[in-house]
Amino acid sequence: MDMNHIVFIVMDSCRYDTLMMANAPNIRRIGKIGKRYSYASWTAPSHYTFTMGMMPHASPREVFASEVYKDEYQQWVDRVGSPGIEFKNFLPELSLPRVLSKLGYCTVAKVSMPVLNKHTLISKHFDDYKLMDNHNNFAGMVEEIEFPDDQPQYYFLNLGETHYPYMLSDKDLPHISGVHGALKSMGHGSPGAPVQVKNSFDLERLKGLQQQQVVCAEYIDKLIGKLMDKAPANTHFVITADHGELFGEDGYFGHGPIMHEKCFEVPFVEGRLG
Repeated sequence: MDMNHIVFIVMDSCRYDTLMMANAPNIRRIGKIGKRYSYASWTAPSHYTFTMGMMPHASPREVFASEVYKDEYQQWVDRVGSPGIEFKNFLPELSLPRVLSKLGYCTVAKVSMPVLNKHTLISKHFDDYKLMDNHNNFAGMVEEIEFPDDQPQYYFLNLGETHYPYMLSDKDLPHISGVHGALKSMGHGSPGAPVQVKNSFDLERLKGLQQQQVVCAEYIDKLIGKLMDKAPANTHFVITADHGELFGEDGYFGHGPIMHEKCFEVPFVEGRLG
């Protein structure tokens, strides 16, 4: 097999500075963690850009956007380990799983967020697409992942551990639904008043939640170590986040309809183990 296995890990909602605070030796084995910027501030549109084959961007100055995109697609040559990818291969679908399937990959997605369920357009062109049975089941993903010798694998993994409520079950935490939860509640009477963060959290507790996100990142790093133990040397890892998170900065909490740099700053690292 002359093509690399590829493992693309998205730590949902993980801020850049959160991962930099974390003790994450396995992630750092891959390379230096850089700061990138998400194309979107919430899960679904950000993941759509990933399925197009794009990564969080570096926001370069004095360069045309078209050149950034061109370079982004060219980098898939190194990730795959074969010169058989050009931008024209992505047309007309603009679908990375479609391109990889044509190259002979088995394309597998395992996701944690219900807004990414298999009925969405994001699932299109994957050979296997699975919504995990609970929010925090990266451990289950690692158990299910295999690397056969006769076919390159592309694994696209969305991890919920770093998403609110950060593996906490405190009954005092407010219930904050994303789009999926909001849609489920439609048609069931008038919506309640928006949750006011100032009535639920003070800044000290909000910062405590970021520390809990750090704990979650460290938990993920240990499982990435187990995944690395299973992965052959010709496995290319990409680890990033779909967007950031606000922990009280300038009166914001969470992510989504928020225009704030911390909502777009994400970690990014990629490379092979051997």
